[in-house]
Amino acid sequence: MSSPMSASAFLDALKDEGLTVVQVGDWRTHNRNHKGPWGPVNGVMIHHTVTKGTAATVRICRDGHAALPGPLCHGVIAKDGRIHLVGYGRTNHAGLGDDDVLRAVIAEKGLPSDNEANTDGNRHFYGFECENLGNGKDPWPAVQLEAIEKAAAAVCRHHNWTSRSVIGHREWQPGKVDPRGFSMTSMRARIHDRLK
Repeated sequence: MSSPMSASAFLDALKDEGLTVVQVGDWRTHNRNHKGPWGPVNGVMIHHTVTKGTAATVRICRDGHAALPGPLCHGVIAKDGRIHLVGYGRTNHAGLGDDDVLRAVIAEKGLPSDNEANTDGNRHFYGFECENLGNGKDPWPAVQLEAIEKAAAAVCRHHNWTSRSVIGHREWQPGKVDPRGFSMTSMRARIHDRLK
């Protein structure tokens, strides 16, 4: 269990991991903190966007839409491997998920199946939205997968977490399928190797 790092520490952690970072507007103070607490933080959640085109994807993730106000994540990981920071603090990315999954993340143990949605994930997870149509056909460029690995590792490194603190949205909330197109098991293995 950890307090969230400062926005400056977050930026530094990403850069120190070798990522190219694009700072979007007032990202440091753009959040949903008025809707509830952010923290203690316990892990990192990976999503796909179901969008095409980096500019449009970043705009949607920053601003959200009528049914779900932005920001929709902390960082958008584009197909070219750059990470666009769109918000910091509580963001609308995780929604309600399974308390058993949260307990497993905190304990850094294997994940149970997610069969209920009873716990506020926006409070507990850093969120990265990854530019992809999510149809299982849209490719995941090697540079983008490497950026996902680096972004998750950067957060884990700061908090002294293991790769077991990184989950996919589909592992948190019943009915979700993201990220689709690569396995979270293989991504956690990559993060594990990077943290060594």
